Amino acid sequence: MKVNTQSVNFNADKKLINFIQNRMDKLDRYYDKVIKSDVFLKVENTSDKENKIFEARVDVPGDSFVVKKVCKTFEEGADSAVNSLERQLKKRKEKLRSHL
Repeated sequence: MKVNTQSVNFNADKKLINFIQNRMDKLDRYYDKVIKSDVFLKVENTSDKENKIFEARVDVPGDSFVVKKVCKTFEEGADSAVNSLERQLKKRKEKLRSHL
C-alpha cells in the first residue's frame, strides 16, 4: 500500500517514515481493498511530554477512516493508530460479509 507521509513544521527522518510504512502495510492483512492512506505528523508547541500528533487517513471503496493519536513519540502513535484502524477495518469487512 502506498502511504503518503507528511510532516508539518519539521523534517521526518527516513527511519521514521520506513517504520510508519511497515506499520501501515500490516493493514493489508485485514482489508485488501485499501485505496490509499495519508499520514500527518505534527508537533505541538506545548510543555506537555505528549506533544506529538499522529493522524492517519485510510481510504477504502465508499468510505474513509481517520484516526488521530496524541503521544510521546510518533512510533507510539503509529502503533496505537494502526491498532485502531485494524479494528475499524475488521468491523467493515464483517459488515460487508453479513450483507452478502
